[in-house]
Amino acid sequence: MSTILVVNSGSSSFKYQLIDMDTEQMLATGLVERIGESTGRSVHTIPWDAVPSVDRTDAPQTTERDLPIPDHTAGFRVMLDAFEAHGPSLKRHPLRAVGHRVVHGGKRFFEPTLITDLVKINIEELSELAPLHNPANLQGIEAAQKAFPDIPHVAVFDTAFHQTLSPAAYSYAIDTTLADKHRLRKYGFHGTSHKFVSEQAAAFVGRPLGELNQIVLHLGNGASATAVAGGRSVETSMGLTPLEGLVMGTRSGDIDPAVLIHLHRRTGISFDELDTLLNRKSGLLGMSGAGDMRDVLERSAGGDEKASIAFDVYIHRLKGYIGNYLAQLGHVDVISFTAGVGENAAAVRKAALSGLTRLGIRLSDERNEERSRDARRISADDSDVTVLVIPTNEELEIARQTLSVV
Repeated sequence: MSTILVVNSGSSSFKYQLIDMDTEQMLATGLVERIGESTGRSVHTIPWDAVPSVDRTDAPQTTERDLPIPDHTAGFRVMLDAFEAHGPSLKRHPLRAVGHRVVHGGKRFFEPTLITDLVKINIEELSELAPLHNPANLQGIEAAQKAFPDIPHVAVFDTAFHQTLSPAAYSYAIDTTLADKHRLRKYGFHGTSHKFVSEQAAAFVGRPLGELNQIVLHLGNGASATAVAGGRSVETSMGLTPLEGLVMGTRSGDIDPAVLIHLHRRTGISFDELDTLLNRKSGLLGMSGAGDMRDVLERSAGGDEKASIAFDVYIHRLKGYIGNYLAQLGHVDVISFTAGVGENAAAVRKAALSGLTRLGIRLSDERNEERSRDARRISADDSDVTVLVIPTNEELEIARQTLSVV
């Protein structure tokens, strides 16, 4: 049996999934959070309908614990306790490897990579490009290695899928000596999701991945768009950091950099404060007071003008990127929506593609309004471009890439 544990570690929490790679079934999923606070929390869930009958017990599907969790190492002990007490048994499902999500791989990492001491040093050095993510990812790696010292650990990088961008796509139009010295270029993110969804879309339409031009729209609290030609990323909306591009829940996306210079000169606001402003207090939240698209839509329907404008700005930016990528690709075979907003907000999908019938894009209103957790077509029968909703599964993609290494 090839069982992979997938870990996605943050600074004060980590999520995990146990996946049987023979069937690609999730055997368990969990969250350990509030690490370092006076009281931490552990949630462990077992989808009993997906695990082998031998593992089924009378244990509840979801168990929760509140207890002190001083650091990530203690968090992994809590996770191991949950597996031992509630299953599935890691003795019956011995781990083949642990796969770790790492946000930033820079130019150094373009494929899933077996973690060595040198790899950890490189991840740490790349923290200056992702200070909110890479240090936390590294904490999870080191804690997991203590918990599972005798099995391989593999890093899967969010940026790796976008290493196929051309210099024309990834270069910023600034002094090249300065850019090279400080590694200033577009890297792109959400790569595991864009890779997974583009491959699932090709399977859905029954055509070889290498024949298709696709646009993948990963719309969640963080949002990004990617143009995929023949399975290769050729353009993407996020840049040096995950801030560039689309309007997001709390991030501004594209903004004239002179705005920051102007604010600094006029108000004296510090660069750290500007960073917080753009990453945590902007986007839908900054414009409407609500960072969740569901709340924005509800407020807009109730006549809230700020929410209506925020939605319009969100759609205007999104539609602009769709048009950009149509031009870059020359033609598009498939457009896929994914992630929380993309999979569930019919109003966003409809607005983003409205008025594009001359470009061969026609939605079916009936299909678009259907609610389902399955991959589905929402374009009309006479649409030249196939429009899909494809649920993303970054954990499964990480597990697949991890297994490919070990």
